[in-house]
Amino acid sequence: MKPVLIVMAKTPGLGRAKRRLAAEIGDAAAARFYRSCLERILRRLGGDPRWRLKIAVTPDGACREPYWRRIGIGHRASILRQGQGGLGERMHRLLCGERAPTLLIGSDIPCIERHDIARAFMKLRRYDAVFGPAEDGGFWLVGIRQPKRIRPFENVRWSTRYALTDTLENFRRREVAFAPLLADVDTRADYRRFRRGAERLVPPRA
Repeated sequence: MKPVLIVMAKTPGLGRAKRRLAAEIGDAAAARFYRSCLERILRRLGGDPRWRLKIAVTPDGACREPYWRRIGIGHRASILRQGQGGLGERMHRLLCGERAPTLLIGSDIPCIERHDIARAFMKLRRYDAVFGPAEDGGFWLVGIRQPKRIRPFENVRWSTRYALTDTLENFRRREVAFAPLLADVDTRADYRRFRRGAERLVPPRA
């Protein structure tokens, strides 16, 4: 059964995504960045014969927007609803909803490459879970081999530097592997670094 890659996304637009970044660079610039980042990820990861691409959209009604119909056709992707509930609840439901090995990724890390995804799927064959840590303490990728047997996102402090640490507390008796550390774009400094063309956005050394 072919593995499934799910990209969690919001419809690009003013005030819809990257609100922390928007507070520093303005709504219009943040919206342009998010749209370019989302579409860059889909161009890189869509159409790969090694996995099926799906895009999980919030809010649910956005699935009917013409933008997503075009995206689905253009990138050979299925469009899903994330459903109701908090972030952890939605992620867990998406992971449990697939019978094939499944990875979830965000849509705001522009440096993701195909080989990052391919290697994460390989690790998921051997480990109970795989995470892609982010520079800010969160994670950009998650895959769980048997998601129905665990409450993976219980007591997680989302949008803080503790998000990954809290999540890993739920995996203390399980074998976990990691994808590369990547950086997302949440601040003006991150945005400037991205604009300078840092291809992998590797965190600066102290």
